[in-house]
Amino acid sequence: MVSVAILGAAGGIGQPLSLLLKLNTNVSKLHLYDIVNVPGVAADISHVATNSEVKWFMGAEQLDEAVSGVDLVIIPAGVPRKPGMTRDDLFKINAGIVKGLVEAVAKNSPQAIIGVISNPVNSTVPIAAEVLKARGVFNPRRLFGVTTLDVVRASRFVRDIRPDVDATALRIPVVGGHSGPTIVPLLSLASTKLDLTAKEVEDLTHRIQFGGDEVVKAKDGAGSATLSMAYAGARFADSVMRAIKGESVVEPTFIALAADPEGAKQIRALGAGELEFFAVPVELGPEGVKSIVQFPSVDNVSGFERKAVAVAVESLDANINTGVSFAKGA
Repeated sequence: MVSVAILGAAGGIGQPLSLLLKLNTNVSKLHLYDIVNVPGVAADISHVATNSEVKWFMGAEQLDEAVSGVDLVIIPAGVPRKPGMTRDDLFKINAGIVKGLVEAVAKNSPQAIIGVISNPVNSTVPIAAEVLKARGVFNPRRLFGVTTLDVVRASRFVRDIRPDVDATALRIPVVGGHSGPTIVPLLSLASTKLDLTAKEVEDLTHRIQFGGDEVVKAKDGAGSATLSMAYAGARFADSVMRAIKGESVVEPTFIALAADPEGAKQIRALGAGELEFFAVPVELGPEGVKSIVQFPSVDNVSGFERKAVAVAVESLDANINTGVSFAKGA
């Protein structure tokens, strides 16, 4: 059984994520933390008839207790994206929030596995890494940026144009980062051969990259993707918990490639180069990253996809440096 803390549990992602994890039978304790409104969320969720124990914590004075003695920390805290706002616009607000939360985790549960949902993930994960490094507790195998939603969208959007495809079974590797052009779906390496036209590949790639904009526009100022992100976050958390219990599970995630230097050679050769962080399919184990999953053959990666990786790398380099500079106070 696994003890889980959700930091930002009263927010648009945090509430449905908390509910989904209350339903997960691998959870023994569920710590819900936020700066407002969390007592009501916890009271509501605690009535769900599963065996996990729910506790709430509110405000900076209770943060240390919220993250003490937990195995897994999921961080959806921060402000949502609004129309006209990019993930980079979120940085000024969410960077400081993530830094403070990870400092508390580093102090109180330095061995916990951390999953960062708060955007911009391309920068907030490097911030978290620098905080952990400063405390002397950084383990690249135990820090993740949750990019599962990109893969979820890829599977669903393919089904939208290929109704005979089972979206629940289709797996499409998505590499790079977690914003716009840094998201690179490798449709050529899908678990089922898709026989897509060049135009379909181009259109699908753009929709997967900017799928979040569809939700922001549809909500018309009322927020960004919360329900689908909560679903993706719960799927990621479930995979981590199953791996902690000894099951071999593969999930896409944004990690420090130092978690598996040997395994990173393939994605570096494909275009990641010397970047410190990159989203890749990862085999999870009890300690977090067990290995970076190798593609059977990168020869099938198309020229279009290789160019997309090159574009992603350019933006990612800047995103990562922005996060590192912030964490170091530069």
